[in-house]
Amino acid sequence: MKGATAQIDSQALQHNLAVVRSQIPANTKVVAVVKANAYGHGLVPVAKTLSSADAYAVARLEEALILRSSGIVKPIIMLEGFFSADDLPVLAANNLQTAVHTEEQLQALEQMTLPNPVTVWVKLDTGMHRLGVRPEEVDAFCARLAKCKNVVQPFNFITHFSCADELDNLATARQIELFNQLTKNYSGQRSLASSAGIMEWHDAHADWIRPGIMLYGASPFEGKTGIDHGLHPVMTVKTNLIAVRVLKQGEPVGYGAKWVSPRDTKIGVVAIGYGDGYPRMAPSGVPVLVNGRIVPLVGRVSMDMLTVDLGPDAVDQVGDDVTLWGEGLAVETVAEAIGTIPYELITKLTPRVIMEYK
Repeated sequence: MKGATAQIDSQALQHNLAVVRSQIPANTKVVAVVKANAYGHGLVPVAKTLSSADAYAVARLEEALILRSSGIVKPIIMLEGFFSADDLPVLAANNLQTAVHTEEQLQALEQMTLPNPVTVWVKLDTGMHRLGVRPEEVDAFCARLAKCKNVVQPFNFITHFSCADELDNLATARQIELFNQLTKNYSGQRSLASSAGIMEWHDAHADWIRPGIMLYGASPFEGKTGIDHGLHPVMTVKTNLIAVRVLKQGEPVGYGAKWVSPRDTKIGVVAIGYGDGYPRMAPSGVPVLVNGRIVPLVGRVSMDMLTVDLGPDAVDQVGDDVTLWGEGLAVETVAEAIGTIPYELITKLTPRVIMEYK
């Protein structure tokens, strides 16, 4: 037996990218979002598998440089922008594109001497109120960018939706309308939609779309799974039973004795824990897949192990396969039972989990 593994299905990745393309106009380009180590799936292997994407998006300069050093030559967009003026020469030398959303970034562009201009995406605050140029400041901000020798002309525009996964929420329609109003007099490229916007807000497709979670086979919508959208799960987290034990009625299992068995049963000890990235906060009852059937997690998750109630008539044996999420058990289902979102589960695996690509 080996430790916990995350099996990454390259064909599923390519299938999901094809699903993305099937939902957008032919002239709309795709930015594959590979930030956070490609949502926990492995930055470089995923980027190379998604080689037919038109560009890539990351959050940090370090991620962009890893892609460049691995031979990726397509456009790379830094969605959070650069953090320091000292980063600008690195961007220029590596042909990296950047979001710009603060006065400090604008001043750095105006004051720096660069060997060549950089491609800029002006991030507009249309309602998220996290990052972005406020609507009343856009024209003055853009006037300065238009005069800046360090900026490729024309510059582009980008925004991010706050409630696109809530289909009955009018906030997204308002954000689309405001974005269109703010950019109507400019000629640069435009990008509004990530996964939820791609699937349900077709007015937001524009010149570029930015699929993230849907590329990895999960749904951005509460109560849905990727399978509901024709997507295939990319990551399957698997491990093994390392013990099968008899537990008598009234006996507890695990730290704190938080779960007490209501019957005579068999407990399976599973070789994964919060040291691998499985959430310690997972309550009893979270589904786990053992030999093709769902059994409940019971007791407190430990650093290296968790326990499941196999049932009194179980014939499971040491060494049998256990799936925590992925093929056969949707990550969305597990996340809902834990009280979190699939994004968190797939991005929090630790280096102890062995990545396997097929």
